[in-house]
Amino acid sequence: MTHYNRRHLFLYQLATLTFSLVIFRSELYAQRPVNEIEITEHIADTSKQRDLIDIGKEILKIKPPQSVDSTGKKFYFSFLPFSTNVPGGGHALITSTTAGFYLGERNSTYMSKVTFTPYTNFGKRFGLPIRSYVWLKDNTWVIDGDIRLLKYPHETWGIGKEHHGDQQINLDYTYFRLYQHALKRIHGGLFMGIGYDLDYRMNIKSTSAIPLDEYTSYPYGTDLKDHTVSSGLSVNLIYDTRANSINTWSGNYANLQFRLNPVFMGSDQNWKSLFLEIRRYHRLTQDPNKQNMIAVRSFFWTVFNSKAPYLDLPNLGWDPYNSSGRGFPVSRFRGKSLYYLETEYRRDISSDGLFGFVAFINFTTVNGPKNSMFADWNIGTGAGARIKFNKNSGTNIGIDYGVSTNHRGVRLTLGEVF
Repeated sequence: MTHYNRRHLFLYQLATLTFSLVIFRSELYAQRPVNEIEITEHIADTSKQRDLIDIGKEILKIKPPQSVDSTGKKFYFSFLPFSTNVPGGGHALITSTTAGFYLGERNSTYMSKVTFTPYTNFGKRFGLPIRSYVWLKDNTWVIDGDIRLLKYPHETWGIGKEHHGDQQINLDYTYFRLYQHALKRIHGGLFMGIGYDLDYRMNIKSTSAIPLDEYTSYPYGTDLKDHTVSSGLSVNLIYDTRANSINTWSGNYANLQFRLNPVFMGSDQNWKSLFLEIRRYHRLTQDPNKQNMIAVRSFFWTVFNSKAPYLDLPNLGWDPYNSSGRGFPVSRFRGKSLYYLETEYRRDISSDGLFGFVAFINFTTVNGPKNSMFADWNIGTGAGARIKFNKNSGTNIGIDYGVSTNHRGVRLTLGEVF
């Protein structure tokens, strides 16, 4: 067995062991019936909080209803239009919409969310992404979906640290993604299921003088033919005790996905991947109405030694929620294996929860021809402001400023980054 294969076998075993420990830890605390959910979320009294909707009601002199809806089926919408830089250069108008809702009683069903973030520069760039994380009644099933149609020019830097930060080239293509996973509750916060995953890229071209196959040392998916297809099935495990995934107050989350992309299902090559993510939300106060928390996440993503197309390789900013890499340009690091670690401190500034702040730092390591994984680390750090947009769903407007070597950037979000 080669050193490369031994390393990936070790990483695979480490990832499996880590996920198992998270699940085992949950079983140590309590033995629950299979049909009972675990809610670790601290429930805040939103009547003591204030958001932009309250301010709007005060300005417009709108009186709130006399009673609070307790059916557990109310929808909470948040909408934010803004302009920002887009990958490949230029600006685009973005409208971010987040919907939080319940499909069952609040004491037995977590809040579902759907996010829709279309963007356009009224030219040749556009995006229509829809993300959903839906809890069915009594949390019997969780349905995880990701549908996107993008005209997505962006920069790339080869494999690992193959090229310096100012040696990128530009790619342009149209991208269609269809991910749909259905998971059934096995016990407590543990869910298991299967899914279908499709990545279809069309009209791929390099807008730089150097062709992609000459720029990288990677042989698969770099010939820039008319399209690339990765189509396959995935086995998914999720452990989730977050009552609200829009703005988690406390709890744990783990996600393990093993994906197979066979040629007979339409893929250009036979390849497989493993993605493991773990998150921990640790509150530093017992006050249920105050935000004072340390949130930690890490994920390991690998395609083993398979023939994954270049654009499907693990890369920074392209994890399932596109939330990694604050302080870096998207796709700054790419390789057959990538490990990411991020920690964030969150705290309220105002007593009513209207204003808050975060401070974060992240670490990325990726394998490549000119660097070794876990020996070379890339660090991004920064801070951000939070403004409560909708206290009922916990939706914040996030404005983050991140820095890393040779890069500075501002990121606007509707909801927390993770």
